[in-house]
Amino acid sequence: MKIELSKTTVEFTPEADHEKTMLEGLWRMLVDCARFNQKLVPVGEYVPSKDNTASFAVEGEKGEDEYPAVYVDKDTTCYCQTCNKYVNLKAGERIPPCCGKLMEILD
Repeated sequence: MKIELSKTTVEFTPEADHEKTMLEGLWRMLVDCARFNQKLVPVGEYVPSKDNTASFAVEGEKGEDEYPAVYVDKDTTCYCQTCNKYVNLKAGERIPPCCGKLMEILD
């Protein structure tokens, strides 16, 4: 994972497929277009010579619990009618909420 700092902005660029998947999962966890966004807050300390891991806690309102758990039975694409965001899902994945409601199946 490549990390770039520019003033008050941090950019994460995945360099492997599993990093891309993990970053997408993190993004979905943190971002809800029209409702509550969460944030990463540092936990403890980062001392590279002691432990080469930086830890962060996810804080903020969690809107996920107010949506029913709906899973797709085949690979499909979902979209948000409000912001026009598209997400490709594999069979068995949960339909994510966006802009205050569950995304719609495109197929």
